[in-house]
Amino acid sequence: MYKNITNFIGCDAEYEEARIVLFGAPFDSTTSFRPGTRFAGQAVRNDSYGLEIYSPYQDAELPENLVYDCGDLELAIGSPEAVLGQIGECACEILKDGKMPFMIGGEHLVTLGSVRAAAEKYPDMHIIHFDAHTDLRTDYLGVELSHACVIRRCWDILGDGRIHQFGIRSGEKQEFDWAKSGHTDFHPFRLEGLKEMLAELGSTPVYFTVDLDVLDPSVFPGTGTPEPGGVDFLTLMNAATEVCRRGNLIGCDVNELCPPCDPTGASTAVACKIIREMLIALGRRFA
Repeated sequence: MYKNITNFIGCDAEYEEARIVLFGAPFDSTTSFRPGTRFAGQAVRNDSYGLEIYSPYQDAELPENLVYDCGDLELAIGSPEAVLGQIGECACEILKDGKMPFMIGGEHLVTLGSVRAAAEKYPDMHIIHFDAHTDLRTDYLGVELSHACVIRRCWDILGDGRIHQFGIRSGEKQEFDWAKSGHTDFHPFRLEGLKEMLAELGSTPVYFTVDLDVLDPSVFPGTGTPEPGGVDFLTLMNAATEVCRRGNLIGCDVNELCPPCDPTGASTAVACKIIREMLIALGRRFA
């Protein structure tokens, strides 16, 4: 683990003292529409310096010595399985050292590498999934390792009833039918039911994955597959911080920011602020 030269704002801890390890997974080789998510990690680090370490929403600062930022992984861009292995190795090392991996994608397939590592250490874990898309296809154009299949591959590991999906508003009819039949805990269109679900999970280990296209593209146009009808910024921020405060998180990721798709930088600013609020909420829980 080598500290990154340009860190996300406030993420200046040394590895030994940190509770959270931030790393980027710059991979978008299975993107089905607009590529460019591989550039997200460095974009959010650079633009994070437009923020403060203080959140007026939570009336709290990002704690010192909480987050170590080791930068972006150097990934085998052309090989999804090799990339997932590299991500898994990184997450495994972080988890072995008793710390929480916090990954910045990249396309959503990168989640699978981190989930594999987390499930190895926490076989009873659940996943909370915010997204516009089901990501439940058995394959996409004959390929099983695709960002359109990532949650189905996670289901292959965890099985029924342990994946909780929120905000979904796009996918094939077969995916919706499969989810609604009980394979996942399915909450389409909005983020309603989150508090009740968190109460039911209690101290169960949770991996939290946020696909930023859960946001409406009027708020967040800089993503590879924008889908109208999403939630607004404050709704996502409040829900994400609720999960970070109340869930027993053992790992998380924020993915699918595509900086080239929004040259204004507005989408990158949104991603930065969501990440900051999640880190501060986690810091309050660790305090």
